[in-house]
Amino acid sequence: MAGAVVAPTASATSGGAGQDREMRGAAIAAERAAKAGIDWQDCPADWGLEKPIQCGYVTVPLDYARPHGKQIKIAVDRIGNTGTKKERQGALIYNPGGPGGSGLRFPRRVTTKAPLWAKTAKAYDFVGFDPRGVGHSAPISCMDPQEFVKAPKADPVPDTEADKLAQIKLAREYADGCYERSGEMLPYMTTPNTVRDLDVIRAALGEKKLNYLGVSYGTYIGAVYGTLFPGHVRRMVVDSVVNPSREKIWYQANLDQDVAFEGRWKDWQDWVAANDATFHLGTTRAAVQAKWLDLRATAKKSPLGGVVGPAELISFFQSAPYYDSSWIPVATVFSKYVAGDTQALIDAAAPDMSDLAGNASAENGNAVYTAVECTDAKWPTSWRTWNRDNTRLHKDHPFMTWANAWMNLPCATWPVKQQTPVDVKTKKGLPGVLIVQSEHDAATPYEGAVALHKRFKGSRLITEKDAGSHGVTGLVNPCVNDRVDAYLLTGKLDARDVTCAPHATPKP
Repeated sequence: MAGAVVAPTASATSGGAGQDREMRGAAIAAERAAKAGIDWQDCPADWGLEKPIQCGYVTVPLDYARPHGKQIKIAVDRIGNTGTKKERQGALIYNPGGPGGSGLRFPRRVTTKAPLWAKTAKAYDFVGFDPRGVGHSAPISCMDPQEFVKAPKADPVPDTEADKLAQIKLAREYADGCYERSGEMLPYMTTPNTVRDLDVIRAALGEKKLNYLGVSYGTYIGAVYGTLFPGHVRRMVVDSVVNPSREKIWYQANLDQDVAFEGRWKDWQDWVAANDATFHLGTTRAAVQAKWLDLRATAKKSPLGGVVGPAELISFFQSAPYYDSSWIPVATVFSKYVAGDTQALIDAAAPDMSDLAGNASAENGNAVYTAVECTDAKWPTSWRTWNRDNTRLHKDHPFMTWANAWMNLPCATWPVKQQTPVDVKTKKGLPGVLIVQSEHDAATPYEGAVALHKRFKGSRLITEKDAGSHGVTGLVNPCVNDRVDAYLLTGKLDARDVTCAPHATPKP
């Protein structure tokens, strides 16, 4: 999460003065943007956004400490509210997470007539954006996209010291590649800068106050925005919450994830076992796990189709602990494999080398993820620390631990100054924020929602009990959906926190 105290120059200061300069710079940029507005046009054909969605750009400083210096353009899109002029309550801006996710598909919830959002769409223009570094907003890159997706990659679980040394070398090369390809942007790829960009977008839209929906990492953007711009918030919903504690951002947050993923992986295996009549993968969790370990060992010895090894399997299978919507598709492919159809698994887990645009987007998303997490906060630089923590965790949480470690290891040799995260807390003017969280979320463990709830006084927490899908507001659960609608439409929060029964479990 990002240094509130971001580098005013590449050498950066880390302290109050630097942050004050950046906040003054943000006010200057917002004032400029309010005057300029946004030149809305039909979206470029290759953006995949149908009419009547419109697209445009908002200009922001690369470095808020130098608001008149180099500028970058942030891509935004919108669709007008579906109700009357009288029903309109302004713009609702969305971020889906990441770091590295694009919000530009948000207005498609209106064009595709997503039923959960019909009431909110009457009142609000739906606005999405590509955060700095992402997609159409001064995109960054750390390596050649075709190289990035190439498979098979090494098994993330190391057998020897040599395996670890090879991964350490790859991580260092990746960090160096980020600097070589995107060095000018890296010092400014932080959550506080994305938050300042968000405030400039608010101003460019002609909105006095922000209405915001953030999911996953988007909740951290919301938490930092609420801290830096408390008086600019009108309504804020945060769903599946990153723990905003300075001690968690970002090294410890990733270790916490490994524990939560293991728990949710087991939940999925229990469900697969309960549906053995459909999937034939075993009637107990242990039986399903044994088949997983067998598949993993087979792919390690000889990658399926020459391209799907353990690393690719983890990438594919991790969507099941992430999202309940993946439970059936993942179990179906696994079931086919065990029944002798290897091709379905190869098709699902192997990269498509012909999808140049998709591969470029995947590489860009990973570059932004790395740049923001590595620049936002200080990371251990000693390999001994990483080795000790991940070796210890792997013993009981083997599903994701080492894969996650290698993904984040470029932060140990990050080539630009690492910042100090913002101290997220309630400041004068912050209205009641609505927090939504499932109890067994793997990607953003439940404690994060509790931590933000404590920090934001007057907030309300809706807990989806005995559930664990990531991104609760997109699921059908009237207990949650009705409260989100009520809050966005009227500002109403319950008198106390609410516990909802889980949404329906997938049925094969």
